[in-house]
Formats: sequence, C-alpha cells, structure tokens
Amino acid sequence: MLLQSIGKKINHLKNHTEFRKILGNTGWLFTDRILRMGIGLFVMVWVARYLGVEQYGTLNYASAFVALFGTISTLGLPSLVIRTITESPEDRDKILGTTFWLQLAGGIVTLILTVLTIFLVKPNDTLMISLVVILGSMGIFKSFDTIDLWFQSQVQSKYTVLAKNTAFIILAIVKVILINLNAPLIAFACATLAEFIIGAIGLVIAYQYQGYSLRLWRWSLALAKKLLKESWPLILSGITIMIYMKIDQIMLGSMIDTTAVGLYSSATRISEVWYFIPTAIASSVAPSIYQAKKDGNESLYYQRISRLLRVLNLIAISIALPMTFLSKPLILLLYGQEFMEAGTILAIHIWASLFVFMGVATSPWFIAEGLTDLSFRRTFLGAITNVVLNFILIPKYAGVGAAIATVISYGLAAFIANSFHYQSAKIFKIQLSSLLPLKL
Repeated sequence: MLLQSIGKKINHLKNHTEFRKILGNTGWLFTDRILRMGIGLFVMVWVARYLGVEQYGTLNYASAFVALFGTISTLGLPSLVIRTITESPEDRDKILGTTFWLQLAGGIVTLILTVLTIFLVKPNDTLMISLVVILGSMGIFKSFDTIDLWFQSQVQSKYTVLAKNTAFIILAIVKVILINLNAPLIAFACATLAEFIIGAIGLVIAYQYQGYSLRLWRWSLALAKKLLKESWPLILSGITIMIYMKIDQIMLGSMIDTTAVGLYSSATRISEVWYFIPTAIASSVAPSIYQAKKDGNESLYYQRISRLLRVLNLIAISIALPMTFLSKPLILLLYGQEFMEAGTILAIHIWASLFVFMGVATSPWFIAEGLTDLSFRRTFLGAITNVVLNFILIPKYAGVGAAIATVISYGLAAFIANSFHYQSAKIFKIQLSSLLPLKL
C-alpha cells in the first residue's frame, strides 16, 4: 500500500510538471501570435490602405501562388520529426541534420518549380514574376525551422518565439518606413523575405545559446529514406491543403481580377489570423499524446485527444459567432470604405475556423495511428470539392462564392470525411461528441 501511494504521488507530480510545461510552452506561443496578431494586423492594414485594393490583391496573388508550392519545401516532415525526436531523443543530431538537408533541398526544388510555373502562367507580367521569385526564396531559409522542431519536441518554444519575433518586429518597423518613403510594391516583398532570413539567423543563435551545435548535425541516408517513406502522404496532403486554402485567391485573380483578390484577402487575413490558436495549443499537447500512445495507455491517449478537441471547438465558436455580426463594422474601421465589400466575405469565411481548429486537433491522432495516407485522402477530397465549388460560385458571387466554397470544403475534409472510413470512424465520433454538447 505504501509503495502504491508513493507511486501515485510520483505519477501525480509527473503529470503536474508535464501540465505546467505544456501550459508554459503554450503561453509563449500565444505571446508570439498575439504580438503578431496585434502588430501584424496593424501593419498589414496600413500596407493594404497604402497599396490600395488592386496592388494589395497583386501582392496576395503572388503570395498565394508561392504558398501552393511552399509545402513541398518542408517535405511533410515537421510532425514526423517531432514524433521521432520524442521517441529517440538520443539521436537528436542525426535527426536534425537529416531533416535540415532534406528541407534545404526541398526549398531549392520548390523555388525552381514556382518560378518555372509563373513563367508559364504569366509570361509577360514582369512584376508578378519578380514578386514570385522573391517570395519563393523564403523556402530556402525555412529549412532552418528544423531548429524550431527540436524546441517544439522539448516543449521549449520560447526560444523560437524570441528569435522569430525579433525578426518580425524589425521588419514591421521596416514596412512602416517603406510606407513613409512611398516605396514600390516590390519593396514589401523584399521585406517579407528579409524577415525569414533574420528569423533563421535568430534560430541558429538560440540553438547555440542553449549549448547545442549545428556542427554535430549529421546526415543519415537510412533515416532520410525512412522519413520520406512515411512523409509522402503528408507532402501530398500539404499540397492539397494549400490548394484549398489558396486556390480561391488564384481563381479569383484569373476569373475576376486582382481587385477581387484584394477584397477577398483583406477578409481572409482577419479570419485566418486566429489560426495560430489551434497550432499553438496542439504543438504543445502533441508530444504528450504521442507519449501516451507509446506507453500503450489508450485511455489517457484518447482522453487527451478528446480534451484538445473540446477546447479548440469551444474557442472556434467563441470567435466565429461575434465576428459574424461585427464583420462589416470591423472591415470599415480597419480598411476603410474602399474595402467595404469584404465584410460579407468575412462573415461567411470566419466559420471555416471551426473546421480548421478541428482538423489541427485531430492531426496528432492520424500521425500517431500511422494513418497519414488516410489524412491525405480526406484532404484531397476537400481540395477537389473546393476547386469545383469555386468554378461554380466565383463567376456569379466572386469573393462571397469563394468564401462559401471554402467553408463547405473545410467541413468536408476535416470533419464529415472521417465518417466515410472505418479506421477514422472512431475519431469522427469523438469529433461529434466534442461538439454536442460543448463543455470542458
């Protein structure tokens, strides 16, 4: 009895320490995103007002075009690498070294593919080609996010927050200076690239400050093959996610004009600014979910997933409801009368956040269960649905039609599609119970 009592106290202490570690890590991630949401939204609105609807639409069209290829640069590795480090922390240098070189190669290939494609799509638009070349170069420097994966696996995201926020604040000031200097559109694209470069330098400094060294990183062909064998569904899934997240802006620009893109992107920037919440919470909780699965504790494993779903669903609805009614006054306040049509788009698009939050919450389950191929299939279904609905709705309703297509396709991919397959039926039931009723 005494030994059992001591064991229970030790387990309670471990759980309490683990909870405090997760809570602290989430706090740092929230600090990061709240800072970005506040300063970033302010600067973004200022840039949008300065550039006007058409030029702002041009910049966002280029960003969306680059984003379509951007997921290739990470090769679907982040979640897998965090899980691998959690399972084998003693192989840190081999895992990080292999991941870095894979992602660097991915960034270079992505840049080449992006530039070749924009040359084919808009061969005579020199401004658009220049914007895509500049923004596409970000993938090369994102390879240094390998360091961030280590900090995430150790639930120590504060170092990433400090490094990347330093870069963010510096470039936010630079953008304000560019506005006051009446800088051209291309200067803002250069500023975005500079933020990634400075952020990469900051991550290297933070990693070395913690006593680690990049010189110890080493390449492992066997590990690279193992990671890529498991990650290819995630690569395809990432591409399809970007398709149904960014194809609406590209289709609006092709089927309507860049002004329609400017209106739509001004609304979606406000809607998507909340997406940091599920990412921040899930990235802190995911290692504990993987650990419960590794320990064979099915009860604790599903309990943690269920709690994560309930919390994120409640937060999503708490955001979407008031935003639905405040969308038009908010657009008028932030962007001005020129962007007023974006209010209706925002009122609809904000409901996509419920399914985004839900999708992020279930992502650790698909990875832990080794069902990344199934995750890809449901995402692919959502992407196809989004493209088809955009073709139908955009010509008649423009940005409003694109928003409707987004909400329906997100709901299908992140929620409804899980009911179609026997392996994901269990997580669908947990998703459903997390909505009915909504309680912690």
